Amino acid sequence: MDFNGIGTSYSAYETKNVSAKSTNDKKADSTDKSSEKSVYSEISASYEPSSSTSKLTSATDRKAIIAQLKSDTEQRMAQMQSLVTKMFAKQGITIGTADDMWKALANGNFTADADTIAQAKEDISEDGYWGVNQTSDRLLDFAVALSGGDEENMKKMVSAVEKGFKEATKSWGKDLPSISNDTYSATMKKFDQWFSDNGYSTKTSDILGNN
Repeated sequence: MDFNGIGTSYSAYETKNVSAKSTNDKKADSTDKSSEKSVYSEISASYEPSSSTSKLTSATDRKAIIAQLKSDTEQRMAQMQSLVTKMFAKQGITIGTADDMWKALANGNFTADADTIAQAKEDISEDGYWGVNQTSDRLLDFAVALSGGDEENMKKMVSAVEKGFKEATKSWGKDLPSISNDTYSATMKKFDQWFSDNGYSTKTSDILGNN
């Protein structure tokens, strides 16, 4: 399970040299990239994080938010995996599961073309879809929607997020890149702010300290 997606893979991208291409390769690549950008533009509108920290009481509202979050993330992940798979295929690298992909990216034994690097940079930028701000916002909103804004259930969500990051580390095969750690820290701060804004004295450090 990975919470940063292309964000975690960029640490490997940024250390690699841009691969050389022949004129024909560039033409073919241009067609592929146009198709990939089309996929990006056709993805349903990204989930807009809520600026409200109030409790969600409507089950219908919660289900709608959860469905939108899941759909948006699944589409984004599928697009990103397709991008990486095509890049690997050009270099004779075959991957199977998502875990295989993360481990291959973590090893860094590949070259990334300029367009792939540019897309990765955009996605993990400060306000990019896989950047710290948007990812931590989605995690908090997902937690509030799943918990219904109940304090005890939100405590469980804090533990679930921590578990998710630990599982992501296993999939990556080593310590996660700094962007993932920054996302984890930002998410916990937003949990703390949510508890405070809703009149609770709960601290994430107390919850995780008991795990």
